[in-house]
Amino acid sequence: ITLSPEDSKPIGRWGIVRRDYLLHNKSVQFNIMLMKGTLFSYLSEIDIQAVEMLSRLVKQMATTEGVAEQLKEQNQLEWVRRMNSIQESASEIVCKEIIYV
Repeated sequence: ITLSPEDSKPIGRWGIVRRDYLLHNKSVQFNIMLMKGTLFSYLSEIDIQAVEMLSRLVKQMATTEGVAEQLKEQNQLEWVRRMNSIQESASEIVCKEIIYV
């Protein structure tokens, strides 16, 4: 098996998580993609989709929950706590809708 220049693209955090999921839960699909040479480009695309979705969700959730720069100026610890919670919730949604399907 040889890698094409396209396969040398980084797959990022979400691509790695998806790769591990495929490897352990959908090994036939993983092996077919690996043999066809489509695995790395697929993982790269999954990573891009997941990053975009995560960013969009964090912005939407922060707006919905009223976490803004004003809170950051007034109470940094509360802002960090709430943003971490939002980030975690958004990550769970990304996993359920993109990674573990």
